[in-house]
Amino acid sequence: MELSTDRIAAHLAGEPLRPAYLVAGAETLLVLEAADAVRMAARAQGIGEREVHDMEGRDADWGALAASLLAPSLFATRRLVEVRLPTGKPGTEGGKLIAEFCAAPPPDVVLLVIAGEWSRQHPGKWTEAIARVGHTCIAWQVRPHELESWIERRLRQRGLRATPDAVARLAQRIEGNLLAAAQEIDKLVLLAEGDAPIDLARMDALVADSARYDVFRLVDAALNGQPAQVSRMLAGLRAEGEAVPALMGMVVKELQTVAALARARNFAAECKALRIWDSKQAVYKRALARHAPERWQRCVVEAGRVDRIAKGRVRLGEEPADAWLQLERLLLAVADKGAIRLLAS
Repeated sequence: MELSTDRIAAHLAGEPLRPAYLVAGAETLLVLEAADAVRMAARAQGIGEREVHDMEGRDADWGALAASLLAPSLFATRRLVEVRLPTGKPGTEGGKLIAEFCAAPPPDVVLLVIAGEWSRQHPGKWTEAIARVGHTCIAWQVRPHELESWIERRLRQRGLRATPDAVARLAQRIEGNLLAAAQEIDKLVLLAEGDAPIDLARMDALVADSARYDVFRLVDAALNGQPAQVSRMLAGLRAEGEAVPALMGMVVKELQTVAALARARNFAAECKALRIWDSKQAVYKRALARHAPERWQRCVVEAGRVDRIAKGRVRLGEEPADAWLQLERLLLAVADKGAIRLLAS
């Protein structure tokens, strides 16, 4: 049975745990919250033991997972076995193991599969097996025309109301980033007073400290492959009086991280080593699919050049240049495979 992301918590609270669950999708916030709902239901029903298996690429150890799924729990307790599948593709061996588990699930194990990528081409026999004995929950991407309705539902869930123009303003500010929207709504819960709906003026006042254009969302837009947003947000930052040197620290740091991931043999292991949150891993994976490792290193070198230009430290033989223009070219090259030609040769 497929559950919606906004109803999964309520549904799980009203029934015994099923043997298996699949939570998948490109909307990181919704995937995280749906997976948390399964974990909370497991804790509420007495499961205190939890295992996590990261299954990434050729280094995925399906044999170890098979041994864990079949091994009896210590002290006869039930376990939640969490399988993280970034690509949503377990391969032949993994798909067979999951299907076999679902065919005869042991009474002391609950399986939770979390996939970071998902499309209508992903389902197969292993997902059908999960659906027969458990639940699936797919976090389909919230489209631009659906965003305001999503924000209204989120506000109601948190006990708030807002006028349509205030909702539209919040949707405009968060640039399609659901995680940012959730954070803003959490802030509204703390700051809003009274039972009256939040109007446009109040919304502007309450979210004023969270600028529409900030370097974090700027870099995420580039990594997510959104060149139009990059140009618009850069223009906004410039209009708000930001200085390029103040932005470059985060830009350089993020590009160095992507370059390190591009060189790594094992994405999951490198993410652990760099302490990258699950919510950010999907962003990096989309970026890595856009350029070869050597191009990411080229972007790092270019970022250093832009930083020098912004600080007035042009090297001998380099022509002075507009730091804003050079930063825009760099981030457009990050966002668009075809724009790599914009980088200095």
